[in-house]
Amino acid sequence: MRYLVVLIIIILLAVTYWPEQPVPTADESFIGPQIQSLRKAEQVEEDYLEAVRKKNEKMEKQSGG
Repeated sequence: MRYLVVLIIIILLAVTYWPEQPVPTADESFIGPQIQSLRKAEQVEEDYLEAVRKKNEKMEKQSGG
């Protein structure tokens, strides 16, 4: 019975003082390439929306001016 208590204490101490592994970011994990593709797609979408806004402004100036 004493061995069981000693074993439990040793396990608790080992778990308490075991160094924590750093949590990888999403870019460093296995889904990193997909995230990079999504970021590129976001930039393309922003460029497209900006072009649409400029086109709409130009059309408004031509029709209203």
